[in-house]
Amino acid sequence: MPDISLGAVPNGSASLKAYRAEPSGAGPFPGVVAIHEAFGLDENVRLQCDRLAAAGYLTLGPDLYSDGGARKCIMATFRAMATGKGKAIADIEASRQALLADPNCNGKVGVIGFCMGGGFALVTSTSGFDVAAPNYGMVPRNAEKALASACPIVASYGGSDAMMIGMPKKLEKALTTLDIEHDVKSYPGVGHSFLNLTTEVGPKPLRPLMRITNVKPNPAAAADAWQRIEAFFAEHLA
Repeated sequence: MPDISLGAVPNGSASLKAYRAEPSGAGPFPGVVAIHEAFGLDENVRLQCDRLAAAGYLTLGPDLYSDGGARKCIMATFRAMATGKGKAIADIEASRQALLADPNCNGKVGVIGFCMGGGFALVTSTSGFDVAAPNYGMVPRNAEKALASACPIVASYGGSDAMMIGMPKKLEKALTTLDIEHDVKSYPGVGHSFLNLTTEVGPKPLRPLMRITNVKPNPAAAADAWQRIEAFFAEHLA
């Protein structure tokens, strides 16, 4: 499926691009906003969107680097994830609104994210989504305050992910304290980006480093994580 344009976003991208994946058959369908890793809207994210569509979800994958690519946008995008303010937050909300306005959407929308996108899925879990699935995403500082009005959350982490040490326990503690419905799981021996559907992770020059640091797909852990995500989404988006 080709990328589409969502047009200009107030306080967001001048021309927001997104990948749209629609289930087969008659709708309306639940909607999902799928947020990419730090590497951008690449083949892997498009495959994840297609996978979600095959599971019955009308899916939009916004390109948070629409206004100039990763080199120009990455720092501002990470800043938006840390602060909960900025163009990327506006772009994610515009994607949610685009799904709600789509006649093929049933009026319920979830958010899923991977790596950087997982952080955004947590940050925006308080912004009107019906369910959130952060995958190896950074937990906000002062998590109990930041997630106080969050929707139900299903989160997945790699137990050997050096970038996310302590994050599963921090998230579990905050959500339990807040009495927010959740399913947080860490997979022993599994590294970062284990849900990726492509065998190579990241730009070509960085791939040797990725392999050394256990940043790679793990089909067994991914299968279990997807089973949990789909069950959680089915419960909250039907």
